[in-house]
Amino acid sequence: MLKLLAKWLLSASALLFVAYVYSGVQVTNYTDALIAVVVIGLLNVVVRPVLVVLTLPVTVLTLGLFLFVINAIVFWAAAAVLDGFQVRGFVAALVGSLIYTALGMVIESALERLFAHK
Repeated sequence: MLKLLAKWLLSASALLFVAYVYSGVQVTNYTDALIAVVVIGLLNVVVRPVLVVLTLPVTVLTLGLFLFVINAIVFWAAAAVLDGFQVRGFVAALVGSLIYTALGMVIESALERLFAHK
């Protein structure tokens, strides 16, 4: 439970960092970042698998690179649903999702090491 809470808080911080370093993504405040992380997570669980299955031929043809487009669509969809989280177009969603995903991988790796069962 503590790991989940830490991941949520750190992911919200990562989203704020994305908004700070890239002008195409805007987050109003930390509370909106927390809500945006939950919405992105829910979309990743519900919508992303459907999109992956529907676009499987394109994903195979592009050797998996189309998955970046799917991540951008999910990122953009979360911004479309929320008021305090905004993305200025598809390219901004693509760049923002790439930065956010890279930060998420770093967070996940750090938390795995921190909460490793010995």
